[in-house]
Amino acid sequence: MLTGKQRTYLKGLAHGIKPIFQIGKFGITDILLSELDNALEARELIKINILETSLLDTKQAANQVAEALNAEFVQAIGNKFTIYRLSKNNPKIELPKKS
Repeated sequence: MLTGKQRTYLKGLAHGIKPIFQIGKFGITDILLSELDNALEARELIKINILETSLLDTKQAANQVAEALNAEFVQAIGNKFTIYRLSKNNPKIELPKKS
């Protein structure tokens, strides 16, 4: 579980990154989840775009993806959302300490 300070820190990092995945009319598939899992392991923080053809709400999709991948929801703005998960093999992002 992220603290407010950690979430704010991740939001700042996410500001500069572009979405690397899109969710469209097929929704959240097993193949998409597998690719997102690999991307989270490599990058830890990823941004995803929800296309207009998708029938999913952005926050609904974000929570569904985060739960399926054991990741943390960071933020949703418009049709984009950001998730975070600490890499098991190669941690890169150092979060502020919990107080």
